Amino acid sequence: MDIPAIISSMSLPDKVQLCTGADFWHTRAMPRYGIPAFLMADGPHGLRCQENSNGSAVHSSRSATCFPAAVTAGAAWDTALYAAEGEAIGREAAAAGVALVLGPGCNIKRGPLCGRNFEYLSEDPFLSGRLSAAFVKGQQGAGVSSCLKHFAANSQEFKRQNGDSRIDQRALREIYLRAFEIIGNGGFLLTNYQQDFLDCFEPGTDYAYYDSYEDLLEKVDYYLSHEDERKQIAENGYEKVKKYHTYRHRMDVIIRTMGIE
Repeated sequence: MDIPAIISSMSLPDKVQLCTGADFWHTRAMPRYGIPAFLMADGPHGLRCQENSNGSAVHSSRSATCFPAAVTAGAAWDTALYAAEGEAIGREAAAAGVALVLGPGCNIKRGPLCGRNFEYLSEDPFLSGRLSAAFVKGQQGAGVSSCLKHFAANSQEFKRQNGDSRIDQRALREIYLRAFEIIGNGGFLLTNYQQDFLDCFEPGTDYAYYDSYEDLLEKVDYYLSHEDERKQIAENGYEKVKKYHTYRHRMDVIIRTMGIE
């Protein structure tokens, strides 16, 4: 598959659809370009493959082996052991038809306020990098891709989706990004909270899925023409306010990218 040639031949709407995903866990198939859909699943302490496409339905996951959390694996300082865990998870994923597992978690532990510390290996970038590289090698050796997570400098759980980590260049380079650099080509990298839906805040509606480029344009039009309603709904509580601001930022980016006035 000639990836650069395929991308250069794709229209802008098709590129947008490819990035949005078909649902919470599947990429969008693009038969016209010979691009199949593939299934992703959560990790990294065992396969969490959900029976449906609803991202919040955690309890509908398939049965799978539960491995020790990364905080425990990090205390072992054993790259061979962690590589074996990655390979075992990769085999289970392959058997379930999963092409990519989210993990390992190589973000640096900075303090106790990060609710994801149990999923991270260490406060030391060298140890985190070496162990994560071993895990990736083991998992991808089983034919399943890895996706490093969650983010560099993801150091708190409260408002973690819109927090602002301000770090000087040296600390960022030598501590927070070093583990990712050690891993090198890990296959995939979790870069942002990409969602397959847009929060439109229509009365009685939590989420509005869009299935096509035209549907996305309709959501953009709704956004541009319902300012008062969105503000009123956003005032109903903290969660709505948080969602409103996240939605507003995401839509502003889409509008600028698409050149819509």
